Amino acid sequence: MNVNQQAHMASPYGQSHPGYQGYPQGGYGGQHMTASYSGQYAPYNGPASGYQQGGLPSVPPTSSQPPLIPAPPSFSQPPTNVTISQASPQGFYAAALPSQQSFTMSTPPSQPPVCGTAPLPSQPLFSSGPPLPAQSSFSGPPPLSHSSFPVGPPPSSQGQITPTPPPAIQPVFQGGPSPSSQSQFPGPPSQQPTVSPPSSQPQFPGPPTQQLPVPPPTSQPQFPGPLPQPPSMQGPPLSHQSLSGPPMSQASQGPLSGLPATSGMPPGPPPIAMQGPPMQPGIQGYQSQQNGESLHYLSSSKQKWTGFLVAALYVKYFHVEIIVWVSGIQVIEDDKANKSGEPFSTGVRGQVPPLVTTNFLVRDQGNASPRYIRCTAYNIPCTSDMAKQSQVPLAAVIKPLATLPPDEALSYPVDHGERGPIRCNRCKAYMCPYMQFIEGGRRFQCGFCSCVTEVPPYYFQHLDHTGKRVDCDRPELSLGSYEFLATVEYCKNNKLPQPPAYIFLIDVSYSAMKSGLVSIVCEELKTLLDYLPRETNEGESSIRVGFVTYNKVLHFYNVKSSLAQPQMMVVSDVADMFVPLLDGFLVNVGESRAVINSLLDQIPEMFADTRETETVFGPVIQAGLEALKAADCAGKLFVFHSSLPIAEAPGKLKNREDKKLIGTDKEKSLFQPQVTFYGNLAKECVAQGCCMDLFLFPNQYVDVATLGIVPSFTGGSLYKYTYFQATTDRECFLHDLRRAVQKHMGFDAVMRVRTSTGIRAMDFYGSFYMSNTTDVELAGLDCDKTITVEFRHDDKLSEETGALIQVRRLRTLSRSPFSHSPCFVTPVSATQCLADLYRNCETDTLINFFAKHAYHSVLSNPTKNVRDGLTNQCAQILACYRKNCASPSSAGQLILPECMKLLPVYLNCVLKSDVLHPGADVSLDERAYLRQLVSCMDVAESHVFFYPRLLPLQKLDLESEALPVAVRDSEERLSKGGVYLLENGLQLFLWVGANTQQELLQNIFGISSFGQIDPNMVMLNNPYSKKLRDMIKSIRDQRSRYMKLLVVKQEDKLELIFRHFLVEDKNNSGGASYVDFLCHMHKEIRQLLS
Repeated sequence: MNVNQQAHMASPYGQSHPGYQGYPQGGYGGQHMTASYSGQYAPYNGPASGYQQGGLPSVPPTSSQPPLIPAPPSFSQPPTNVTISQASPQGFYAAALPSQQSFTMSTPPSQPPVCGTAPLPSQPLFSSGPPLPAQSSFSGPPPLSHSSFPVGPPPSSQGQITPTPPPAIQPVFQGGPSPSSQSQFPGPPSQQPTVSPPSSQPQFPGPPTQQLPVPPPTSQPQFPGPLPQPPSMQGPPLSHQSLSGPPMSQASQGPLSGLPATSGMPPGPPPIAMQGPPMQPGIQGYQSQQNGESLHYLSSSKQKWTGFLVAALYVKYFHVEIIVWVSGIQVIEDDKANKSGEPFSTGVRGQVPPLVTTNFLVRDQGNASPRYIRCTAYNIPCTSDMAKQSQVPLAAVIKPLATLPPDEALSYPVDHGERGPIRCNRCKAYMCPYMQFIEGGRRFQCGFCSCVTEVPPYYFQHLDHTGKRVDCDRPELSLGSYEFLATVEYCKNNKLPQPPAYIFLIDVSYSAMKSGLVSIVCEELKTLLDYLPRETNEGESSIRVGFVTYNKVLHFYNVKSSLAQPQMMVVSDVADMFVPLLDGFLVNVGESRAVINSLLDQIPEMFADTRETETVFGPVIQAGLEALKAADCAGKLFVFHSSLPIAEAPGKLKNREDKKLIGTDKEKSLFQPQVTFYGNLAKECVAQGCCMDLFLFPNQYVDVATLGIVPSFTGGSLYKYTYFQATTDRECFLHDLRRAVQKHMGFDAVMRVRTSTGIRAMDFYGSFYMSNTTDVELAGLDCDKTITVEFRHDDKLSEETGALIQVRRLRTLSRSPFSHSPCFVTPVSATQCLADLYRNCETDTLINFFAKHAYHSVLSNPTKNVRDGLTNQCAQILACYRKNCASPSSAGQLILPECMKLLPVYLNCVLKSDVLHPGADVSLDERAYLRQLVSCMDVAESHVFFYPRLLPLQKLDLESEALPVAVRDSEERLSKGGVYLLENGLQLFLWVGANTQQELLQNIFGISSFGQIDPNMVMLNNPYSKKLRDMIKSIRDQRSRYMKLLVVKQEDKLELIFRHFLVEDKNNSGGASYVDFLCHMHKEIRQLLS
């Protein structure tokens, strides 16, 4: 069967897809695009060597439109670069190409479009400022003919990344619509773009006005028409002044008079005025570009822009050229607007799903929902050589127990009786919509290995006239996600598993008692045990529970229902751990409720006066493991621990915190476990199906890298509450504990990823253990965990058949003794065209994979090498696109694929994260903790973790359920009169500007002045306060961990922490700003291409 075809049960999804000019669109669901655009535009065939200057126009430009100039002649090569703008809709730009994004890179000026001195290291390279006034722009004085400035290297402006722009003048005006908007706009704009200088930037003086020779431009298009002669001006423009350029001779241009000098700044080169593309009424349509791309002018008044434009002209003295940087916020909003209105159908193979930031419903039509499986690319290379050439990783992020919205159906159960699921005889793939039935339905051909297998008599059905089975609507024949009821032969030791057990192991040392931790845990468990997972028709949960306390010794408790009071048994020989009792340790909550409550009341009293400061840790895990072995069941350990285990016992650790190793070749040892004991113990836990959740409450170094090995290997979770205080951290901890106990959980699972001939699964990332190269062994698996798999070629793929990925796991639900085997199948297209690969990538999934791969690499490589490797791979990806897919253009332009235009900004966030590039105040434990968290994050969590969401609350609409549109993570986006909410999946910040209006302060805090703000936001009885609380609750519900809210006042000491999450800015640890990284990436790409 041709898997390029739609699954036979599913009707074609009728939604049209973006058209790519020059490509037949039958396989994409779209239509052919026209080869050219009719209208008043003439063909444009490429750049020429310079400008052809003519006389001044007879009619000056009006205030509502750019000046008119004659139409340019045809050129030889069509430009393909496209820029993005988020400026005022009066701008005049070229249309976005379907498959690429163009950037012209260099060190930007601080005040476009005037080129002054290079920015100092402390200066931000860009300032976006408030909305721009309509029709305001810069003007320059008449130039002096034949003037120029000596060429010299630009002054260094950044620490680690130094942008190096290209040696060419590129006065390019480019633009593009949202990636999902492919409509054409025939008319020219009616108004010219407006530019407003940032108010916070100094004005740079111009150079001396003596006449000096100017090197001729090398790659500018020739425009014979004249440009208007503007009046001279100094200082920033007023709102009524227009942006215009000086007249230029054929190969020379003169300086403008300088702006007022700024103290401490040397005089710069002449600012070169710039003007948007003029209206050209006599020009016919532009010719279409290669790869189905096109370049045309837009009527920007109806256009949604996907970026932010900062423009300047390149001057060799300072290496400044046009630069554009893309707004990820606008890309997210455009995707929401275009893809959240109707369900996403999975019936179209190779279709890229909506972004993880978009709320959408999924209609399963033969392929697994993107909630279960997301791929880095949905159109993969046919050969390994092509994959190596592109450097795009082929990977999938799998979330087997993903939580589905209420409007989406759960996986359908399939019961094939005692004989179990139907499988291929050769590769053992399970029945799915891509098995082709032949010979009247008596046999089927495997879609994975093409082997022909006999259909069992009990599964036989006739075929209709189209070759489909008459029961083709069965779940396993029509859906991409379904669930088998596994038989005994698919269960461990050929027997159905017992209900699991939960064991709570509580640290009762001095630090734990003093912080109030023990009292909080015991009080909460009395209520929480009533909410253990259960079947929907069960009166009470079948899960059994047990309790252990410990410091240097372990205390086991007999809570048998027949006892009047609990009994304690102490094990002091921790070198040879055993469980002193079997009957009465693991009990049913309903039967032993009175005894359990009595125990939980007594524990805080028994250890209230303890002075024991040393603890053990290894024997604690051994005790829980031995208890599960004795009960012959799987289960979970909930361990509450507070300090480094330094007591004499197996697994004893020492303090190895040494920040001198950071940045050296020995830094990798800090991420590796200190001893092998815990790794071996974790393997024993996996064999038993023993999962562990570890709650840490450290006041100092506890070696998270070592203690976290067991949760990582067993599919558990790691929680850390540094400097825990009962008054401020209680709510956060209890919310995490409740969710850990109640969430959907599976135990003792084995997962296997099967692929069709041509690719194979190679590397796996996540919280699990693998004893071989194929089976992912999961002692525990919950609804928050993901497994990330990287695929590589082992043979050539066919464009006709593509590739198939099937994921199946055997598991035991925490709420049921029955064994279930969910199965997911995802097909991807194969291509021999690199352009198709780049057109069907998913950036958020790429970043998820890059982060996990990098965080795993720090175990064996210095972090600097890891950062350099990531940067180089990204540069190779973009260089390959530039070389093989993009149309010829100037080397001074950074061209990005449409699907990867946010790759640089997101990758920069990964590179400057605390794990790879820590600041001086980031502890080693925090880095190890974050490294482990990211290893099992899904795509939505990693997206907000690396690029936090920043919401302006002053724009909160009380009448709408929608959240305010987020703003970019940059200090320039913060208004002193605003209030902002920032979240990254782990933390919440409420930033309050110093000039916030009294009414807003009254509504949020109930106070009248900025100085009275209370760090603890009170609950007020007003509509704004209620709306804000509901919004915070909604955001918290979207995340797997509770986010503690911190109120940050502007210029307060906590603001340093808050600014760390403004990831587009340069951080204190030396991480590059977004613009610096773009320049650095451009330099790397140019070096690869040269």
